[in-house]
Amino acid sequence: MDAGFVTENAMEFRDALPEEGGALLGLDLGTQTIGTALCDADWRFATPASTLPRGKFARDKAVLADLAAARRVKGIVIGLPLNMDGSSGPRAQASRAFARNLAVLGLPILLWDERWSTAAAERDMIAQDFSRAKRAERIDAHAAAVILQGAIDRLAGGIF
Repeated sequence: MDAGFVTENAMEFRDALPEEGGALLGLDLGTQTIGTALCDADWRFATPASTLPRGKFARDKAVLADLAAARRVKGIVIGLPLNMDGSSGPRAQASRAFARNLAVLGLPILLWDERWSTAAAERDMIAQDFSRAKRAERIDAHAAAVILQGAIDRLAGGIF
């Protein structure tokens, strides 16, 4: 499989997709877990999927590859945890490294600014009356959905 394409530019990502539309996989990378989300082929709705425990990269890659194949994913959107001033810190560098390593799956990868994604996900979950325990259990998948929804809104709207 050819190596994928990693970018922080939505237009470049869209151009790298094999065809217009198609399901996308959103990832919120934590130190202990990976939140996942998926969107429909028409890029309307991002839905939280599962929260995966982080392990060795080879295992994480295999799990994500299986998920991408099962859902016929055309591209991956990974949250990029920038500092509030827009600068990159250690977590952003770790996300970029993860994306470069995950590019072996052969799918285009978009690194998407995830500032405030967890706060937005928590606010939404509180509004839906999730208990504190349920929020803790599902926050990463919901944050992945917030990240993915932001990206597909930009991609579908064509505003770059």
